[in-house]
Amino acid sequence: MNLEAIREYCLKKKGKITEGLPFGEDVLVFKVNGKVFLLTRLNVHPLQMNLKCDPELAIELRERYEAVKPGYHMNKTHWNTVVLDGSLPSKEIFKMIDHSYEQVVKGLKKSEREKLIK
Repeated sequence: MNLEAIREYCLKKKGKITEGLPFGEDVLVFKVNGKVFLLTRLNVHPLQMNLKCDPELAIELRERYEAVKPGYHMNKTHWNTVVLDGSLPSKEIFKMIDHSYEQVVKGLKKSEREKLIK
């Protein structure tokens, strides 16, 4: 899994998806309707990304996968850092990205969520 595959996947999501570098040149951020659902540090190898996660699932994923850790510089209850070291199947990584996106969408205003469903 590489940055370009992640970028392409994120940009295909529904809603107003944006990417930017609001925290400096080395942190790429993806947002849906202005809310962050994925951050990745560009100067770290192997690549790592922070993803929002349901608290119970966050613990389960950390226990199941060594490459999933509490969110670096984030609220560790709601965010995981996923290290893309080759140990996680792409399918699982995409599932985690989807879950993060869905968690953020759930927190949007009802009118914004309804637009995403249409």
